Amino acid sequence: MTTDQGEMTHTTGEAGVTSSSSRVAALYFECFVVVIGVIGTAANGLVLYALLASKQHKKHELIVNQNVLDLCGCLFLILTYGLKLSNMKLSGSLGYWLCMLILNESLLIGGVSASWLNLIIIAIERYLRVIHPIWSKKHLRTWMIKASMAIAWIAGFVQQIASGFETSVVINGVCYGYVIWKSPETALAATLYYVFVTYFIVVVIFMFCYGKILMAIRRQSRVMASPNTAGSRSHQTQSHIKIQSDVIKTMILVCTFFAVAWLPEKIYVVLMSMNPNLTLLDGGYCVILFLGFLYICINLVIINHKTLCECCQLNLYYLRRAQRGHSFSISAPTRLSMPQSSMQLDAS
Repeated sequence: MTTDQGEMTHTTGEAGVTSSSSRVAALYFECFVVVIGVIGTAANGLVLYALLASKQHKKHELIVNQNVLDLCGCLFLILTYGLKLSNMKLSGSLGYWLCMLILNESLLIGGVSASWLNLIIIAIERYLRVIHPIWSKKHLRTWMIKASMAIAWIAGFVQQIASGFETSVVINGVCYGYVIWKSPETALAATLYYVFVTYFIVVVIFMFCYGKILMAIRRQSRVMASPNTAGSRSHQTQSHIKIQSDVIKTMILVCTFFAVAWLPEKIYVVLMSMNPNLTLLDGGYCVILFLGFLYICINLVIINHKTLCECCQLNLYYLRRAQRGHSFSISAPTRLSMPQSSMQLDAS
């Protein structure tokens, strides 16, 4: 079992130089992690303020919930690694609770897990509204959306906190998270379950839902671009094809960046379950966590700038067409939120 980065090993020669260099590198990366947490907090706070100021938060509840979860994750990141940088020696009941909730990263991982669950809910909700607009209009209720948001919060935090209490310990004033297991087999099984639920299932659902959406967009674009389409709709067709291209790029970027940014963290967790000398205190884990939260900051911009505007625009457009007897459509009160090109299509 390794010791905290603040506890220097008193050795001489090359080993001592290597230990000092590793500690300095780890310290720098911990500082970088705190910086990315500050940036993420500021970005999420700014987006939430914009949504509230424009009174769009009631129309995009899942997006707002995603911002709140990412905001909490960034705040927990600052709190967790701010305390780790202080190298405080844990003692008594206060030290115990700091270890069980913060220093073992239970709250941090819980917030990130809830964020992943909410991303799954967003993908499923968009899939239902685009691929099955009539069914979703009849059966998808507001209380279902709110309940799914609550489930994301509860499932994300409860599971991680319960696991953190069972597998974390304070030794000589240092908190070691997720290192105490009943057996190596139990550790490996729990780790594989964590990786499967928080990575592979997320990627598969992303690919399925957004793949179906993009296929539907392509089919609709081919219909609109056919020679039988009226000439007055040519401008609307070009606008729709441009939106389709932007959505394709956005979804590919979101899914690919998620898979790439969080894969190192999953690999490290699996290795940690098989090697007792690896812990969450190692400097390499800070580098991996930095990549994950960099994804959260960049994904925030992608979702709110492109996906929020373009996908909602497409969903409303398809819902209007479905209500008029075509394959997709939207209701009349949403005319003011649609681009002029879509209003021209309805007029025709």
